[in-house]
Amino acid sequence: MTIQIYNTLSRKKAPLTPIEPGVVKMYVCGMTVYDYCHLGHARVLVAFDVISRFLRAKGFDLTYVRNITDIDDKILRRADENGEDYTALTSRFIDAMHEDAERLGIAPPDAEPRATAHIGDILAMIDKLIDGGYAYAASNGDVYYRVSRFEGYGKLSGKNPEELLSGARIAVDEAKEDPRDFALWKAAKAGEVSWPSPWGEGRPGWHIECSAMSTCCLGDNFDIHGGGPDLVFPHHENEIAQSEAATGKPYANTWMHAGAVRVDNEKMSKSLGNFFTIREILDKYHPEVVRYFLISSHYRSAINYSEDNLQIARQNLERFYHALKGLPLTAPTPYAELPQDNDTVRRFDAAMCDDFAAPEALAVLFDLVREMNNARAAGNTEVLVEQAQLLRSLGAVLGIFGCEAEAFLQAGGEGELAGEQIEALIAERAQAKKDRNFSRADEIRQSLLDQGVVLEDSREGTTWRRS
Repeated sequence: MTIQIYNTLSRKKAPLTPIEPGVVKMYVCGMTVYDYCHLGHARVLVAFDVISRFLRAKGFDLTYVRNITDIDDKILRRADENGEDYTALTSRFIDAMHEDAERLGIAPPDAEPRATAHIGDILAMIDKLIDGGYAYAASNGDVYYRVSRFEGYGKLSGKNPEELLSGARIAVDEAKEDPRDFALWKAAKAGEVSWPSPWGEGRPGWHIECSAMSTCCLGDNFDIHGGGPDLVFPHHENEIAQSEAATGKPYANTWMHAGAVRVDNEKMSKSLGNFFTIREILDKYHPEVVRYFLISSHYRSAINYSEDNLQIARQNLERFYHALKGLPLTAPTPYAELPQDNDTVRRFDAAMCDDFAAPEALAVLFDLVREMNNARAAGNTEVLVEQAQLLRSLGAVLGIFGCEAEAFLQAGGEGELAGEQIEALIAERAQAKKDRNFSRADEIRQSLLDQGVVLEDSREGTTWRRS
């Protein structure tokens, strides 16, 4: 089945038609590394991880590039506040970003270019833009992009350049020809980190960094460019203007943007006190619960973070793992080797081919769980094992169901009883029952239940799970 993708540029879905048959080149704007990654970053990371997994599952030779912005005003400001070298700051937060991504089950990109390693490419692109009349060196040492020179400005965001002009202002200390013009190169202040250039010591602007890195890694024209919802304008709009003016070719054929994250139906903001880092959330919830929550809404739609919605995600995941309980943890079957005439496979594929509709794919997997529960009730172990393998294999495309079932069901978060404590109480309860102290045994069962732990007795002994 052909993959259909919603293109922000055309504002409609269209079939994925790679420039080179069977090969997909994708660039996604990554983090500016001056602080820990927050929930909005997690949304983008997980969304494009699922997209990359499915593209590979469908047999595409994918090159996935996700950049790191390691020089920026925010970085320099934070390093100055901390009294540390900016490279120490960025190194620390790059490591933290990788740790967070790994915990969320996000596969590393094929390339992870850093802006500071591409200064030469950036300078070369700026030089081309000046030569073509698309940029100019200003009297203050900055180099600006000449927005009026690029005919297609506004085609991604839908903004009218003339309307942008009417609301724009030029600061007193700027030497712009036009208030809409943006910096490609920023002259360094005294004592500031800088690199030599034909226009004096300075550093690159944010927008030109991505244009240079993407074209360096993937060529002048590539298949997919992605990022968060806040990047459409001005960042991605400016990338298009820079890149197409420099190369004379279309930049990215398809533009994809993840939806916004809200917290209790409000915009996530430090000023509102509803700003959460990935690691703060992972201290409270199992990483797979967080990942499931993030894919349970379509990647383009807004998603609302709340304690209630995280609990729902946990409960839904538990339904899957209950169906897998007692069955061996096996390696997933490669997607191409799954039976294409199987109704579950066919429906799952149809959902994912429709703009990577993970919620609809999850609905298909819930239907499979119902079939598994019926097979278990009927004692049809052979069918149950086959269905469990299919569930694990399809789940792997979404990056879920990779845990041993009992381990997941027993996993706790911050403030919850540890497994060792629970096992000790189960042993105490067993002894109380032997001593015919049934009131104490009941007391332990109820106490554990009050703390979210359910005991399940059988002839083989007592097992437990989180409620």
